[in-house]
Amino acid sequence: MINTDICIIGAGPVGLFTVFEAGLLKMRCHLIDALPQVGGQLSEIYPHKPIYDIPGYPTINAQELVEKLMEQIDTFKPGFTLGERVEKLTRQEDGSMIVETNDGTQVHCQVVAIAGGLGCFEPRKPEIQNLEQFEGRGVAYMVKNPELFRDKKVVLAGGGDSALDWTIFLENVAERVTLIHRGDTFRGAPDSAEKVFDLAKEGKIDLILQSNVTTINGTGHLQQITVENREKQSKTLETDYLIPLFGLSPKLGPIAEWGLNIEKSAISVDTFDYSTNVERIYAIGDINTYPGKLKLILCGFHEAALMSQSAFKYVYPDQKLSFKYTTVYGVNSF
Repeated sequence: MINTDICIIGAGPVGLFTVFEAGLLKMRCHLIDALPQVGGQLSEIYPHKPIYDIPGYPTINAQELVEKLMEQIDTFKPGFTLGERVEKLTRQEDGSMIVETNDGTQVHCQVVAIAGGLGCFEPRKPEIQNLEQFEGRGVAYMVKNPELFRDKKVVLAGGGDSALDWTIFLENVAERVTLIHRGDTFRGAPDSAEKVFDLAKEGKIDLILQSNVTTINGTGHLQQITVENREKQSKTLETDYLIPLFGLSPKLGPIAEWGLNIEKSAISVDTFDYSTNVERIYAIGDINTYPGKLKLILCGFHEAALMSQSAFKYVYPDQKLSFKYTTVYGVNSF
């Protein structure tokens, strides 16, 4: 049995930062993640993806951010259970909880912080003929290693932040990048969309709007895709890789059975402290929902800070919380 103060479900950036905020208040943390490494989606899906909205970093690669977060929390010595999925939560008579994984690991804690990102997830696959036939042979749903696309013809499909960011990044890597989007405006950050339009005007990428990929073909490996516009006109493009980026389909898994208020596969929380309807259980980061919710890492950091302040009363019920500034505490003193 592992004993800790806060059991954090999810070792992504928000879960990792929670260790820091809790550590400032002298609360111990243990993190559980179904993935075999820390970092969540940043490490698993796009470790080389540049991130632009972390304060103090004009740009930072996803994996570098994870490494910085691990460096930041090292002094607090958190525990990790990786490669195991949370299956069960048992409430104890004193209000504390035991969290159990599919491998039988048990963590006794006073508070549970669900920071599981999108939960268990899988890529949303577009309806394209022969798509699954070419998975791993030219069709990829994420960019783990950009060097795989060095000097190759790459087609990306999608209209969100990932599609925009990877189009911008791969323009300097691939022989030729084509972005295909079924609309004429993008859902992603306006600045990224402007950069993509500028690259297209300069002839550095190909941008095909109001169109969809309908079929793909090749011998052994992807070689061609067919694109169709709204007028049902089609044309064939030669390519080495197709990367459909239509988001992820979230699944909460066993957490959905814990009596939490769920809204569209996300956990409803009170924005006062990001608590759920179940006492001592909080939800922070992309896995929660509330009016005005923004799925940004920096918003998850804010949620982690307020959640940790609220959790203090369960870990130290006889103490009064008096928190001023991190500069007053001095991290190295712990």
